[in-house]
Amino acid sequence: MDGGKFLFQLLKIVIGFVLALVASGLFLAWGFFQAAHPGENPVAFGAMVGTGLVAASVAGAAAMVPAGIVIALAEFARLKGIVFHLAAGGAIAFVIWTLGPETEAGGVRPGSVVALAAGFFAGLVYWIIAGRTSGCWWLPKTTDPQSASQP
Repeated sequence: MDGGKFLFQLLKIVIGFVLALVASGLFLAWGFFQAAHPGENPVAFGAMVGTGLVAASVAGAAAMVPAGIVIALAEFARLKGIVFHLAAGGAIAFVIWTLGPETEAGGVRPGSVVALAAGFFAGLVYWIIAGRTSGCWWLPKTTDPQSASQP
């Protein structure tokens, strides 16, 4: 294990998780409220941004444990693929969204598509910042038996 790369990857993980939450929260606020352009109605746009930041903190509290498990799995298994990170972000968002109160119709809760898309967006942002280099701190395995015996 390379200690310097490990610490740098931990920093990227934290920054990536926080920025993924902010991106997801802003996407949720935009998806649910669809505020006008800032030039047309700056108060509504400011309210949307504020709501997005609050949504990011709520989503972060709800997604901390499952995201931590997925991030640890990606790091230790060296899963660097964009599909894994997109699917994980979408799955976490969808599961958290469906844990709310039951709907009367018994179907999918309203807004599930927006929540799923926000999860995909969060997975993409995380992958861009930290997911592309998952497991980079592991030293490569040596295949030469002579180099393995030397200190």
